[in-house]
Parts: sequence; structure tokens; C-alpha cells
Amino acid sequence: MATQYTILVIAEHEHDRLSADTLTTLSAAREIQQHAGGRQEAVISVLVIGSQCQVVVDALRRAEGVDEVMVVDSPEYRHHLSENVSATIAQICQQENGRFSHLLAPATTFGKDILPRTAALLDVGQLSDVISVESTDTVMRPIYAGNALARVQSLDSLKVMTVRSSAFNAVSTSIDNKCPVINLSVALPCRYSEFVSEHKAVSERPELPSARVVVSGGRGLGDKASFGLVEQLADKLGGAVGASRAAVDAGFVSNDLQVGQTGKIVAPELYIAVGISGAIQHLAGMKDSKVIVAINSDPDAAIFQIADYGIVGDLFDIMPELIASV
Repeated sequence: MATQYTILVIAEHEHDRLSADTLTTLSAAREIQQHAGGRQEAVISVLVIGSQCQVVVDALRRAEGVDEVMVVDSPEYRHHLSENVSATIAQICQQENGRFSHLLAPATTFGKDILPRTAALLDVGQLSDVISVESTDTVMRPIYAGNALARVQSLDSLKVMTVRSSAFNAVSTSIDNKCPVINLSVALPCRYSEFVSEHKAVSERPELPSARVVVSGGRGLGDKASFGLVEQLADKLGGAVGASRAAVDAGFVSNDLQVGQTGKIVAPELYIAVGISGAIQHLAGMKDSKVIVAINSDPDAAIFQIADYGIVGDLFDIMPELIASV
């Protein structure tokens, strides 16, 4: 029987390293594949756009469920600017004459930057922040900062969606399925934007989205120096450091550590919230954590409503004792 669906996943990567978010997006693609009737009815293709990214291609060939890898390798894509990357994706979709039924990318800064522009170029809608797949055209996504779930159906011929990484398990990367690699000769320049500079925080701690333990600090810490208590506990537990928007706005830490609706979405095995009151925007980014521990001096703080364990008291007394006991 002829294949009816081709699911195209846009790979997020750093040219020499594949993002873990791509592996969870592949898991969502496999769910769509199952709803379509299995591998005979639907294939999964991955598109890698970058410069000197053979390491990423090799990693994807070991990923479970991948049927083909399409590669656009050119210096034009070194900095993943949305202008030419989205135009490249749209051009590939148009040249394939409707072969693709679904277009997926992680609901990260990368996916949120690239995919809406691509959907506009293709004149289709977008299903954002998908947390579960109910059929080939129907998904569930959170609305109102995660306080409600919406069942959304797309009637477009091409279903474009971003996938929330914390809602899916990553596929295995230990399989050498020797899927075909298709090299595409595309190199679209940026006409209206240019790369100026990039400032990235370098840390030996785990990345927020993939960390098993996350310790986050809020406004209650008072200042940047006191935020060091959060970092000390995270280091002792081998975890990542997070922060509420209030802590980021106050300059305690950089905004790449922000957890919440306008930051990173995390779902670690253990989430420790220190001096965080529990604004709805922050809860939207961490309430799917397996175990939540809250430390706050206000017994009525909203964070305690979703916490599995709560400690009411002065964090400047509690944190040193907790750090010493770990």
C-alpha cells in the first residue's frame, strides 16, 4: 500500500551537537505515525539545516524511527537566522509538491522563531506547544498559561506544529538503521537581516530542559549574591539552575535560566523552588515536574498548592542547613 503521510521534523542542533529537544519531537512524530497506521502508511523524514553538521546527521541516523535524513549544508545557515531558514523549509515543502503531511519542530526558542514564519510562507495555520497527539489531525495543547487544555484540529493539507519537549520521551539513539541521506543544494541568503553577535552562557551544569534536578530561585532571595545559595544546592545535587521571571528582571541571573511561560518549560524528576511565590506564568513552566519542593516564608504562597513537599520558613535559615545536609 502506498505511503499516505510523510512527517517532516526540523532538527534543532548546534552544528556539532544534536539537541535533545529534537529527539522528543521525533517521539511526537512517531505517535502521529502510529495514528496513521504505522510505518507502512507514514514515514518520518528529518531535515537538517546548518553548516558542517555531519555529526548531527550521523546522530540522526542512529535515532529510532527515522526513515530518511535530508541535509542542507551551507555557510549561509551557520547562525540559523529565521529569515533564510524558514524560507528554505518553505521552498523544500513547495518543491516536494505536497509530499509532506506534517511539519514538526521543538517548541523551543528555535522552533518558536522558525516555524510560525514558515507556516505563514506556506499559508497554513500552526498548532503550537502540542503536548499529546490524538489523531493525524487533532492534538492537545495548553491554553491560559496551562490552566486549561484545548483539543485542536487542523484541516490544512500540511499540519504545522511545535512540540513541547517535556510532554514526550526522547527516542533512542542507539539504533543504526542506515537510513538514506539526501543532500539538497539550497543556499538562500538573508536579504533583510544579518548576524551581529551571540552571547552564550557557558556552564558545566546540565541544560535546563534535560536536567533530572532543577533548583530555581525567585525574588525572595533578595539579591544576586544570595542567589548563590541556589547555585550551591544545584551543584550538590548535580542539577541545573533555574529562576523565576522576577529574579531575572531583578538581574540576579541571565534570562536564559528563566523557567515559565515566557522562559523554558521543564519537567525534571525533582524541582526545588526557593523563594518563588508561584505566579501562574512560572507554574506553567514547571508544574509537570515529578516531585516539587517549595521553600517560602509565606504559608499562603501559590507555589504550595502544587508542591508535593513544602517548607515554610526563612530561606536564609533553611538553605544553609539543606546544603550542609546534602
